[in-house]
Amino acid sequence: MLFLVLLAILSPILLPIEPVANYTSRLQPPSFRHCLGTDGLGRDILPLLFHGLRISLGLSLAAVGSGFVIGTSLGLMAGYARGGLDLLVGWITDILLAFPSILLAIAIATFREPGLVSTALAVAIVQIPTFARLSRSVTLSARDQPFVDAVRALGASPLRILWTHILPFSLPPLIVQATLAMGTATLEAAGLGFLGLSAQPPTPELGTMVADAFRNGYALSAPWTILSPGLVIMLLVLSFTLLGDGLRDRLDPKT
Repeated sequence: MLFLVLLAILSPILLPIEPVANYTSRLQPPSFRHCLGTDGLGRDILPLLFHGLRISLGLSLAAVGSGFVIGTSLGLMAGYARGGLDLLVGWITDILLAFPSILLAIAIATFREPGLVSTALAVAIVQIPTFARLSRSVTLSARDQPFVDAVRALGASPLRILWTHILPFSLPPLIVQATLAMGTATLEAAGLGFLGLSAQPPTPELGTMVADAFRNGYALSAPWTILSPGLVIMLLVLSFTLLGDGLRDRLDPKT
């Protein structure tokens, strides 16, 4: 996981210029000159993966970060205030959670012009109800705790109670959920890229790279054009999942 993140961070330094098309080197198999072969435009796949990894990680981070902030804020306010706000937030999250996440992301992305911003927005909206539900449930269990009653008796405002006392109490499960959500966001962003709703060629986003190779019929004639970005996507999702499981065990007070 750390190795992939470091590659994404250092890619602008290691490979500052995106590979250009070279039609005389189209679809060359892996060799000493081209470690992972070349694609249909003659570009070296290895530096393309560096750029695609940075784009995919940036998309996932932006989407999960936005969903974390918005969903957590809504869940905290709904769980503490209860009443009509709680009903409204619960109604909205129920509607969003009724749809499979990838189908909801596709539906949202189709209303905007294909691009990285549309993908980040669609995946962020998909992530909001999960964080809202989780933060609401933690807030409901924390609002009647003795330490909250104590600060309320001292005259603290509801906003101060939420952000100073309840939010730190609810951060451990939210951090674990955010880590796991990075994996699902990576898959959803790659899925949108495969369907042509994310970055447009020649931008080397991982899902777009797989889609370009698949649509041009390179699955059998040049399988390295599909296997390389596919394996990077798999490693990203697996890394975030293992990191989330490790954080869950580490942050669980029972263990």
